[in-house]
Amino acid sequence: MGLFTRKRDTAVVPATAATASAVLDTDPALAALTGDYTIDPAHSSIGFTVRHAMVTNVKGSFTQHEGTLRLDGSDPARSTAAIDVRIDSVDTGIKDRDAHLLSGDFFDAEAFPLMTFRSTAAERVGGDRYRLTGDLTIKDVTRPLSIDLEFNGSATDVYGNERVGFEGSAEILRSEWGLTWNAALEAGGVMVSDKVKLTFDISAVKSAAQA
Repeated sequence: MGLFTRKRDTAVVPATAATASAVLDTDPALAALTGDYTIDPAHSSIGFTVRHAMVTNVKGSFTQHEGTLRLDGSDPARSTAAIDVRIDSVDTGIKDRDAHLLSGDFFDAEAFPLMTFRSTAAERVGGDRYRLTGDLTIKDVTRPLSIDLEFNGSATDVYGNERVGFEGSAEILRSEWGLTWNAALEAGGVMVSDKVKLTFDISAVKSAAQA
């Protein structure tokens, strides 16, 4: 089943309806979804998972973010996504750990308050699965990032907003963006893994002028 070839639903998209890409298939029957969208932060999440002390995973999220999508139903390659994330909104559930992440050992949030993503390309992988490629900037270091994602459908909510949803994930090596702090463990290994998994669960609302 191609992206946007599934039957449209008129029910409310759940709060977990998902990610910020914007790749459309060329189905003319659903070309009405083409347009500009704003990510709804109240029904979206951007999270991460990292291995701690070699034995467990620590999960967190960034609670403040904003972004836009441009969906092009006739030419998927022209679809785009842009996301800005406030670093000081990091939340792992432990205040001391969050404070450490905001310090110069990690994000240095005072000097570098934003993490940004700007898409540069989109491609279909198969079925409802797509890959969005772009530039991820952390601490003024910009490197390419590919996000594997899936289209979760479209819907009109109870307020008349037309929504689309995507979910996806990506993996990075944090050291490539200058996040190099670590501590050696007595039994071997390190306190924090270099590999970090990013997760995206995005609901976006079509501009009122186009809905």
